[in-house]
Amino acid sequence: MVKPEAGRARELRHEAGIAERLIWQLLSDRKLAGCKFRRQHPIGPYFADFACVEKKLVVEIDGEHHAFQIEADARRTELMNSRGWRVVRFWANEVVGNIDGIGTEILTHLTLTLSPHEDVGGEGI
Repeated sequence: MVKPEAGRARELRHEAGIAERLIWQLLSDRKLAGCKFRRQHPIGPYFADFACVEKKLVVEIDGEHHAFQIEADARRTELMNSRGWRVVRFWANEVVGNIDGIGTEILTHLTLTLSPHEDVGGEGI
């Protein structure tokens, strides 16, 4: 039997916009620092757009509607932070206009959590 959150995560993946698809191309198949990311990963009652479980890093892509839900997004981030996750947010138009810069910023956040013995090589950006 499929868990309810798995069905909802599948729906959200199918509804992904261009910014989410661009980020997924960047993060899928361990392309960035060799880190595995999941799409629409459940954390409490929420679904993180992209999550690296190993590094406890969440990448959120905010579209226009997020400008009207600042408090809700803050609560969401607070809950994720309280569970040990670091959350980085990008506006969708920023992703579309500067995917290389976004990749560099995500890589920076990933390397903040690497131990001194880990390699950040991977495929890079």
